[in-house]
Amino acid sequence: MIDIRRIILLLVLVTLSSCVVNPVTGKRELSLVSEAQEIRMGEANYAFMQQSGGGQYDVDPELTRYVQGVGDRLAKVSDRPLPYEFVVLNSSVPNAWALPGGKIAVNRGLLTELNSEAELAAVLGHEIVHAAAGHSAQQMSRGMLMQVAMIGTAIMTNDSGYSNLAVGGAGVGAQLINQAYGRGAELEADLYGMHYMSRAGYDPQGAVTLQQTFVRLSEGKRSDWLSGLFASHPPSQERVDANIRTAATLPAGGETGEVRYRAALEQTLDTKPAYDAYDEGRKALADHNAGLAVQKANEAIKLFPGEANFYALRGDVRYVNESYDKAIQNYDTAIRHRDNFFRYYLQRGLAEEKLGNDASATADLEKSIEMLPTAPAHYALGNIAARNRDNAIAMEHYALVANGHGEMAIAAGEAAIRLDLESNPSEYLQVACYADSDDKLVVAVRNPTNVTIGDVRFVVQLRDESGKIRNVEELIRGPIDPGQRAGRNTGIGPYTPSAACPVQLMTVQVAE
Repeated sequence: MIDIRRIILLLVLVTLSSCVVNPVTGKRELSLVSEAQEIRMGEANYAFMQQSGGGQYDVDPELTRYVQGVGDRLAKVSDRPLPYEFVVLNSSVPNAWALPGGKIAVNRGLLTELNSEAELAAVLGHEIVHAAAGHSAQQMSRGMLMQVAMIGTAIMTNDSGYSNLAVGGAGVGAQLINQAYGRGAELEADLYGMHYMSRAGYDPQGAVTLQQTFVRLSEGKRSDWLSGLFASHPPSQERVDANIRTAATLPAGGETGEVRYRAALEQTLDTKPAYDAYDEGRKALADHNAGLAVQKANEAIKLFPGEANFYALRGDVRYVNESYDKAIQNYDTAIRHRDNFFRYYLQRGLAEEKLGNDASATADLEKSIEMLPTAPAHYALGNIAARNRDNAIAMEHYALVANGHGEMAIAAGEAAIRLDLESNPSEYLQVACYADSDDKLVVAVRNPTNVTIGDVRFVVQLRDESGKIRNVEELIRGPIDPGQRAGRNTGIGPYTPSAACPVQLMTVQVAE
């Protein structure tokens, strides 16, 4: 038995040995994640997170260079040298985020809401502090200690459910950028971000006006803001007041860069009506109004024919209407405009799969997975492999999807069971043996899966007086619904209920 005092002592020793001085705040803080691990984590997830955030905003490369320049200016005066990178993502959702190691992204939809380079510097400085102060790493470290405590408790209670508890895994980047920072981390990022602004020559009042704008928008409860920046960086009057106090302690003046900012945003602001039409089209499609969706897609294309997303929206409308050939034509056009975004390949692959073009579907789906592994891609590849009797490959794809959540995870789990049940029925079905009033063997089969099964073939193993075993094949007629039981009186006897059940399942039909 493990002494609880030893567990507590272990936690204390781990905590004390893992405290380091935060280069931003100067405080001693818990850190179970090394700087090298932070950098590797950011590098490993940066490309995936860009894809999941809409892909790079590549129709205006000068804007990305401009944002990178502002970010570099702030990074030079930060308290922690990291391989900082800054990218603009092609999303109208106003958001910005930082991964460990200094990988930072800002959405097009946030940039169009700002009024000056100083406000942009406030956004980027805030995210630089999150990376430099290791706020994500701190959250991970606290999570690791919680898991150590849970493991200790599990051992003491003989709870084997925690025996395989692990840290990390796929999707860690999404977890890091989607979680809300604590109040202290947000105030720290505001405070030291303003110091970075001032050191870099910007007017720290930009951080005040920025937070005032955020509070005003949050009070208006704009849905795009609530689903974007406010989800992980909640605004408050407390933050506005704190920024006002901080600004009073910093040197007055500094650059606002309003003219430079307007010049850098000129093309993006000129094309904003096209993206607004596109966003309306996306909403219409989500509301099952395909007619309005395609109207808005065409309107966006007319306003700005250089954006790939607009053709992809029109392709999605055709896909929903089961016009798969026309959908593929639109995805082809989208890919000609932007060949490095996963979703166009995913959607084209799904359309090809609907048409039975397995080879081209597989190529597109696999290419999409290289950019961003998704449940729809793996599920479709599982279906293709199952149709081609490549059950091992199909099971691998289904397993990846089934480990997730939602309707597709359930469907993948059912597909995996269907695929494996016919050849491995004993892994899924429950068999029991009984004796009737004449001591004849009765075999019952229960179906605990969520799949309806048909006929069940099984073998009764009989041993004669000489000890030789012979097999008698029997059949239980289906269907047997999930959770239900069916049986057969074999007429074989005598059978003693205390004896082992002499039954081996052979094959099962899976009902369509």
